[in-house]
Amino acid sequence: MIPVKSQTMANRRQSIKKIRVDIRRREHNKSILSELKTHLRKLQEFISTKKIEDARKQANVVYSKLDKAVKKNLLHKNRASRTKSRITKRLHA
Repeated sequence: MIPVKSQTMANRRQSIKKIRVDIRRREHNKSILSELKTHLRKLQEFISTKKIEDARKQANVVYSKLDKAVKKNLLHKNRASRTKSRITKRLHA
């Protein structure tokens, strides 16, 4: 059972269940965004060390992760689009 960490304790059973589900979802979303950031850091490292072929492969992974995050409403579509655009610019520079 997941302990409920809340400022004010909910009164109704359904509210308590909802808080538990929210905590579980928050953890899941956090892991997805953390994974995305890790892949972005790897991509940046490849670009800075001029490993273009590895960077292109990593860019495809990052594009996929960004699209999935948008699909799950973890990121706004414009932010993902802007990030993809900046990655493409860096790859072509």
